[in-house]
Amino acid sequence: MITFDQVTLHYDDMPEPALRDVDLTVEEGELCLVVGHTGVGKSTLLGAVNGLVPHFTGGTLYGRVTVDGRDTAHHPPRELADVVGVVGQDPLDGFVTDTVEEELAYAMEQLAIPPATMRKRVEETLDLLGLADLRHRALHELSGGQQQRVAIGSVLTAHPRVLVLDEPTSALDPTAAEEVLSAVTRLVHDLGVTVLMAEHRLERVVQYADRVIHLPGDGRARIGTPADILRTSSIAPPIVELGRLAGWSPLPLSIRDARRAAAPLRTRLADAVPDPVRTPPATTPARLLTARGVTVTHRGVPAVREAELDLKAGEVTALMGRNGSGKSSLLWALQGSGPRRSGTVKVEHAGTPVDPRTVPAAQARRLVGLVPQTPADLLYLESVKQELDQADAESGTKVRARELLDRLAPGIDDTTHPRDLSEGQKLALVLAVQLSAAPQVVLLDEPTRGLDYRAKEQLIAVVDALAAEGRTVVISTHDVEFAARAADRVIVMAEGDIVADGPTAEVIVSSPVFAPQTAKILAPAPFLTVHQVRAFLGDSA
Repeated sequence: MITFDQVTLHYDDMPEPALRDVDLTVEEGELCLVVGHTGVGKSTLLGAVNGLVPHFTGGTLYGRVTVDGRDTAHHPPRELADVVGVVGQDPLDGFVTDTVEEELAYAMEQLAIPPATMRKRVEETLDLLGLADLRHRALHELSGGQQQRVAIGSVLTAHPRVLVLDEPTSALDPTAAEEVLSAVTRLVHDLGVTVLMAEHRLERVVQYADRVIHLPGDGRARIGTPADILRTSSIAPPIVELGRLAGWSPLPLSIRDARRAAAPLRTRLADAVPDPVRTPPATTPARLLTARGVTVTHRGVPAVREAELDLKAGEVTALMGRNGSGKSSLLWALQGSGPRRSGTVKVEHAGTPVDPRTVPAAQARRLVGLVPQTPADLLYLESVKQELDQADAESGTKVRARELLDRLAPGIDDTTHPRDLSEGQKLALVLAVQLSAAPQVVLLDEPTRGLDYRAKEQLIAVVDALAAEGRTVVISTHDVEFAARAADRVIVMAEGDIVADGPTAEVIVSSPVFAPQTAKILAPAPFLTVHQVRAFLGDSA
């Protein structure tokens, strides 16, 4: 169905090819997972399938890419639209209409499909993806999982034989991610659709893959079964890391198979007490932020209800909950610039509690810094240097933004346009801008979107450093593996209410939705991460 025949892709402004001598075939009705660190060429590989690369992106393509017998060099994206459907990371970016039904029909209108056929396909797609009850709903009112299913449906109505998905679960909570992946696997198994999917959160998707394409970073690509590729790949989910550590063969890819293989390891760990994920402070930490009765409404609908919250120095808190539970609304209310219908927020400043909502913006930045879900929303100048200089001018502190950026992501050139940075680099730049004001409270809204496992480890190191400096950090996230590694406290929200608040090990293990893979595999042993298992086995060896 998809064939790369000795494909090399070289962009004019890059010293080395993005793809080099790629030779592979993806068969019809196969779900193929593309893995690799950020910047190794995954998006280039996906873009070559529907002709966006090089027709839109530029560059020189050597070799031959064929999809259902069509050579992409001679067929631009518009001539492949009936064969290849593409769904990007953010479904809202691709929507062009207002309601679910209109969005499902739009692609067929562009292909001049007869109205009777359009109506039939819309109904079929609504049933296939479980969207019938949402057909008249406005797209912006849907949850993240619902939006992602609509985005997939909007390309399916054209009856493509190939579906290309770029991080389809990156913005979704665990339950919504399962909904989307269930719909995708149904397409593969029942309709024979060929799916090519790039995803950083491998723990969610690897068990569904028929084969894996690994891009190690030198432009080349390896293809094989998931167990074969992941046994030696530079990137792997926790279940594979645990399997490597324990020496399991064959390498399990599902929780069920891993629990069967882990019986001897669970016996060995039965009475073990793992090291804490984060070392608790030696003294009672000071309280930096107090929120009482915080209520937020949007168009009369409560988003946050009477929230009560205390944040302490040196504490890292993960804020979790399904899409639409009120996490972002709470963060913006704590920061001061978001709406707050009632309640109080007080941040300690020079021994005096101050509401960041009531002070000038420059002073509010020194109290609470917030990095939104899309960090690029805060980047508006023409170069990295201009962003950093502006941050220094506005911060009023001795902390230099350039020094912060070099610590977070060294090697970013001053002349680079912020929009040309990778997702991880954008996050680092916005963090540097916000931290230049030296806020006591740091709020991060979904910071792991677009980050691979290595970049997440770097982010954890940054968060640990902030906590060591005496700040308090709150991270809104759907990434349960990241929360298990980074946070010493977890708060869970549902429909605007705080429904759980406590130590990480207690809160996330008690929930089958938010429990990390290691905890599910080794339960009842109290281990959350592979790092804890590795440390214990090393100490007991």
